Amino acid sequence: MVHMTRIAVLLPAVLMAVSGCATKDWVRDLMGKKEAEMGERMDGLGNQIKTTDANLGETTRLASRVGERADGAMAKASSVDGRLTRVWSNRYNQKAVDTIEIYFGFDQAELSDGAQTALVSVVKELEANPTLVVRLGGFTDPKGTKTYNYTLAQRRVEAVRRFLADKGVQLSRVQAIGMGPLDDPGTPAEKKRRVTVTLMTDAE
Repeated sequence: MVHMTRIAVLLPAVLMAVSGCATKDWVRDLMGKKEAEMGERMDGLGNQIKTTDANLGETTRLASRVGERADGAMAKASSVDGRLTRVWSNRYNQKAVDTIEIYFGFDQAELSDGAQTALVSVVKELEANPTLVVRLGGFTDPKGTKTYNYTLAQRRVEAVRRFLADKGVQLSRVQAIGMGPLDDPGTPAEKKRRVTVTLMTDAE
């Protein structure tokens, strides 16, 4: 009876001890698995951070290159703007480089061989100097009506302008106007029948 009582007292104690060991092992296993999962997650997070850093670095480099290109484009735009400003501000501030006279026969607007030869030299000068422009002023002697003489002066200017264009000169580089009759009594009549060709350049 005493023996049975001891067994009855010891058995629950042994079961509790065994049960306690099993619980500790289960907790250890569970904690080990959780630590492993946490480690994997931390490794994954570390890789994500590295990838993000790499992407951020690449983005920063790209942004820097874009910024450099934008700065270069702005510098070029400023340079072009400066040149255009100078050209625009000097549009009425030109100076004559050279002047030649193209003479015409009485009541004529056709170019003579000599006139064409003289104009070829003007074409060569314009080709050699892209910044030059040419100004044409057409004149007549005072014989006849003013209306007719203005028309004749314009025809003479157009003959010169057409010749220059046929030789490849851009029309935007040619300024032409028929001025009409010259009343200067000190100039012979044959010298009044002319187109004055003036090569112009922008003043510095």
